Amino acid sequence: MSTTSNALPPVVDAATWDKELAALRVREKAATRELDAIAAQRRRLPMVEMPDYVLEGEDGPVRLVEIFGEHPQLIVYNHMWHEDAEWQCSGCTGFTSQFTRLLGLEKFDARFVIVTQGPIDEALAYQRKVGNTMTWYSTANSSFGSDVGAPPNAGFAVNVFLRDGDTVYRTWHTDGRGTEQMSNLFGLVDLLPYGRQEVWQDSPEGWPQSPTYSRWAASEEIAAAYGHNS
Repeated sequence: MSTTSNALPPVVDAATWDKELAALRVREKAATRELDAIAAQRRRLPMVEMPDYVLEGEDGPVRLVEIFGEHPQLIVYNHMWHEDAEWQCSGCTGFTSQFTRLLGLEKFDARFVIVTQGPIDEALAYQRKVGNTMTWYSTANSSFGSDVGAPPNAGFAVNVFLRDGDTVYRTWHTDGRGTEQMSNLFGLVDLLPYGRQEVWQDSPEGWPQSPTYSRWAASEEIAAAYGHNS
């Protein structure tokens, strides 16, 4: 991990700063309008009908359509799971730890839940261990995870579903860096002068840079801060 105590932006007068900020603001506003256009295209995507999957919840088997509760829309975070691992993916663990108050989403007629390949008892134990407050389900006895881009011992994904009566449709999917748009953390970090401080980022000469992922909170740290034994 490299740090430079003298890594500072140039100091200018207020008028020059206002001019530079105004120039950046033009690009920021253009990006906002582009994100609006992308969201509009997303709302016009076709969808695909899903089978009647049965997952495992805290209270036993549950049909996918029942996971929606009273809402017609559902966001699923497919949490990476590795069999017999003491600590699951720190990226998934850290990402999902951000979502502690989801009432606002429910006001928009949607739920947001976690589905993982781990057996439900192990998944719920890990949930408590790291202090996660979301609702978890297991697809260990179902092909659901594999069918939506999150097979066993492999990657993570975000999927969105729409329910019409007892029929469920898949409307959107992303993985990798596509999940960043939902991260509170990266939205804040990207505002900072030093940004994420990772070696792949385009930063000025002398800016502090670290190996990719090295600043991410480890699952153990998340458990220590938020878990049931914290």
